[in-house]
Amino acid sequence: MKKPEPDILTITEVAEYLKVAERTIYRLAAAKKIPAFKVGGTWRFSRAEIEQWIKRQTSEAQNNSGADDERG
Repeated sequence: MKKPEPDILTITEVAEYLKVAERTIYRLAAAKKIPAFKVGGTWRFSRAEIEQWIKRQTSEAQNNSGADDERG
């Protein structure tokens, strides 16, 4: 039986999920460009908030690419 996905993720888990380096996640979190919070000085991430953030990023990218097409 598959173990349920955790609701709270670590830097390592978010990096693996997004297929980027841990350093990238540290930078995004510190710059407040990705939803995150600290527990005892360690970054943590809500899975639900990360998934919403991904949807917003995807939506923004699609909107921006559409604007580029209209100008061309």
